[in-house]
Amino acid sequence: MKKIIFMIGLVITSITSQQSHAQVITKYGDNVSTLDGIMKAYYDVVTVKKGEQVYYERDSLLHIADAHVGSGYIDKQGKQRFNYMTLKKYHQLSDASLSRDGFDEREILRKVEHFGSIYHVFSTYESRNSKNGPVIERGINSIELFNDGTRFWILAWFYEGERKDNPIPAEYLK
Repeated sequence: MKKIIFMIGLVITSITSQQSHAQVITKYGDNVSTLDGIMKAYYDVVTVKKGEQVYYERDSLLHIADAHVGSGYIDKQGKQRFNYMTLKKYHQLSDASLSRDGFDEREILRKVEHFGSIYHVFSTYESRNSKNGPVIERGINSIELFNDGTRFWILAWFYEGERKDNPIPAEYLK
């Protein structure tokens, strides 16, 4: 009898363990159950060939509802500024030009800090208009994520492009 109870317990533990580590895949095929998976999706969602469409819905499935995004930049008067908007507004402003010109953004280095369920990723990137085209921009994406125990959610992201007066520090290139 003890062997039967032990075996039943072993089976239940095995099933529970497998369920807690199940992959979460969005309807677009993005694996959001791992940090690597959601970071791959983060870059894939904005990478489009010239004439292809960017899908806001796909991107929105990576983010919490009403996520905000932004970018740092220097205005025409030389002052540091920051754009801050919803993910939806970002797509309204950027999708047409990404589709028109094509866009390929890749992660070239990642630094991760995390505590419990919260994650901060500094992700150095380079952008092109096509996969093998010349680099048109490099910079750093700062991405805040939350892991709910089954999947990652992007809470917010911000970026700043590299400039002559603001080169990417060596620690974010190696």
